[in-house]
Amino acid sequence: MKKMLDILGKKALLLLVIMAIGVSCTDDLDVMPQDDDDFTAEKFYENPQAYRMFLAKLYLGLAKAGNGEGDGGEDLQGIRNDFSPYLRAFYTLQQLPTDESVIAWQDGNLPSMNSHTWTSNNEFIYVMYSRTFYQISLANEFLRQSTPDKVGSRNVDPAILNDMKSYRAEARFLRALSLYHAMDLFGRVPIVTENDPVGFFYPQQREKIDIFNYIKDELIAIDADLKESRTNEYGRVDKIAAKMLLSKLYLNAEVYIGQPKYAEAADALQAVLNSTYQIANVPYKYLFMADNDVNGAQNEFIFPVRFDGQYTTSGGTNYLVHASILSSMNASDFGVDGGWKGLRARREFVNKFADVTGASDNRAMFHTTGQTLDIASIADETQGYGVTKWTNKRSDGSNGSNPTGAFVDTDFPLFRLADAYLMYAELAVRGQGSLSQAVTYVNALRTRANAGTISQGDLNLDFILAERSRELYWECHRRQDLIRFGKFTGGSYLWQWKGNSANGAPISDHLKLFPIPDRAKAANPTLQQNTGY
Repeated sequence: MKKMLDILGKKALLLLVIMAIGVSCTDDLDVMPQDDDDFTAEKFYENPQAYRMFLAKLYLGLAKAGNGEGDGGEDLQGIRNDFSPYLRAFYTLQQLPTDESVIAWQDGNLPSMNSHTWTSNNEFIYVMYSRTFYQISLANEFLRQSTPDKVGSRNVDPAILNDMKSYRAEARFLRALSLYHAMDLFGRVPIVTENDPVGFFYPQQREKIDIFNYIKDELIAIDADLKESRTNEYGRVDKIAAKMLLSKLYLNAEVYIGQPKYAEAADALQAVLNSTYQIANVPYKYLFMADNDVNGAQNEFIFPVRFDGQYTTSGGTNYLVHASILSSMNASDFGVDGGWKGLRARREFVNKFADVTGASDNRAMFHTTGQTLDIASIADETQGYGVTKWTNKRSDGSNGSNPTGAFVDTDFPLFRLADAYLMYAELAVRGQGSLSQAVTYVNALRTRANAGTISQGDLNLDFILAERSRELYWECHRRQDLIRFGKFTGGSYLWQWKGNSANGAPISDHLKLFPIPDRAKAANPTLQQNTGY
């Protein structure tokens, strides 16, 4: 059975985290960002494993809603805890507004995410905003508590003591990651660090150039202290994860700060491409199965968010597996106890697999029986093809570790090498790389998918955008990609229910950013709303 995060060493350590932290980390979601008092108590640091448990909490924050068994003791209050995990909220914002997916559910303001009709009182947008700054506040507290003076005054396991530079660098990476997500989704946001006051204060919004430079400088600064490629425990970041994030930051620079940084993106990406990560020599479907930490897929995963069917629940891949199972599908085929009848594919995404030679593309993982291709009503779960990409089945056909099938083991590859291959191809078309090498990279992925190969003449930005969708769909890239390629807003590319129109309608450029949530503005009156809201 897969461990609940290798960074914990043993599953028993997760229980120590739960017992040591005990209660919800944030009493009131209305005060954000807020540092966590539970990690400031000296009693917590009486345990020689305390810093390892704290670091585990930083990673777990991307997967779980809280500290308790299941999703009990949730970090954030004011929304159902099954809606509040970081990765699930991230999917809602990065995928539902795009041509790749819709969700049938009518909970609260969720339907507006399908149709670009959201407002600043949307609770799902607020959860993502809050999650990013909650993660940042935890990382800040870890850094406050792990200074040489603090560590020197405590009984720390010698192995942890020797690894403390890496621990602190990893915390800084995770902080940079959440700030990157916040900038990508909301634009101008505060920068809060370990040097800011603990407790209540009003952090000031910063210009995007300031945020961009801060993230860049942090990722460059931590390189010396992060571990070399694939020498860290699986599930923890290394130098290559930081280079991958840095290259993504540069790749999207023109969107963020109005300045193209493609040469810098190519330079950072080279370290990723030259690393010990490899395109997994397994069928494409293995990358999204319950044993993707051991079936060969892990060789491609630069940074996975880890899940375990007995300890992590509701958020992330548990949501992706269950919510994708429709009434016309058998839950047992996916190793789980039932379907939630929500997520489906939009017509335009399905049609991408008919646009390129190689109709047998193994990445086209759709369920069509009992489903229509067109979506006349998003709320009708029989409209729109089902997607079978995510599963709780292992590659040997057995189910994941949870005996009831209620929760899944499948890890989520936040960064994987296939993305880096396609980033190189994009950069080559933009003048920063070899087109022949780009074809080699693209064809490596297409060959694995039995999709047929392409020639250099096929490479253009439209092809690359479509190929990124075929390879990376439902992995939380699509909104960012559409914006970078100039296809998200306006009317040059339409899809069903874009702009709340059955066959798509142009939408305003202001929708490239989400609004600063009303509740966040009420808690911090200095925050200024994004244009258009």
